[in-house]
Amino acid sequence: MSTGHITLLTTGGTIAGRGAHAGNASDYVAGSMSATDLLTALGHPDDLPRIETQELLSIDSKDMTPEHWLMIARAVEAARASASCQGVVITHGTDTLEETAWFLHLVCSPGKPVVLTAAMRPATALSADGPMNLYQALCVAALPEARNHGVLVVMNDQILAASEIAKTHTHALDAIAAPRTGTVGNASERTFCRPPAPGSAGCVPLATLQDDATLPEVDILHVAAGSRPALLAEAHERGCAGVVLALPGNGSLPDTWRDAALGAVDNGVRVIRSSRVANGSVSTRTAAILPGSGVLNPLQARIALMLELATGTSGLFARLAAGHG
Repeated sequence: MSTGHITLLTTGGTIAGRGAHAGNASDYVAGSMSATDLLTALGHPDDLPRIETQELLSIDSKDMTPEHWLMIARAVEAARASASCQGVVITHGTDTLEETAWFLHLVCSPGKPVVLTAAMRPATALSADGPMNLYQALCVAALPEARNHGVLVVMNDQILAASEIAKTHTHALDAIAAPRTGTVGNASERTFCRPPAPGSAGCVPLATLQDDATLPEVDILHVAAGSRPALLAEAHERGCAGVVLALPGNGSLPDTWRDAALGAVDNGVRVIRSSRVANGSVSTRTAAILPGSGVLNPLQARIALMLELATGTSGLFARLAAGHG
């Protein structure tokens, strides 16, 4: 048995949810169970290293904030600094898992594994998926093969790359998926079928963000048929440093939004063209009046822009939009 350990960081979510009725998987309070409770549900598997726990948050992930991302990232790096730490597992809610995972992927250096896991059913539900997801996440985090891949996500027997995931369903057990690229491995067999594209992993070292840093405010505006371009001016008045427009098609800016977009840029607001369409990239051609999000979806584009603005790293957004770190 290895003398090392896995650090388990808990943040709440459905995986730690407690409900009044085992047959009702939608009526529960997220983040109601402790790290000890979560581990007790696993029994005593003899194929895991020692587990050290730290309870960071006990929230529903719909209430996750950029300040929480920074807290989690600092806890990850502090845990991995221990010589005996083999890897880190983070329990999280599924609602904003893709955002936290992408942020951690960008700021946590490659090396010891960082694995997020979650559940679609509360811990008290019949056939709760949390215990197996947590067990498999701990197993993957202990694998030497999981090192240097960037942040990973383990759910529903799958190993996924944090840079590739999205929540694709409101309640199905396979709601967290990588719709464009598929899995990187099989969590039940503890094997990898392909390496994740690691270029963006740790491309914004956490050390470049001061301990008291806050991330600039960047909003996402979903542009539907007839949406008012005045929304851009309102974002500027609220003090937004940037806005990601989730636009129709290939990031197509409606003619009625052109003046408002150029006015926002003149006022110092970074405005990015993204798409409300689930799949496909957005053109980054220089002829467009606004930069495109490339391979980044609106949520990813928002975080990439936040980090560029926070660190002053010139060209960071453009590199990530092109699929590079």
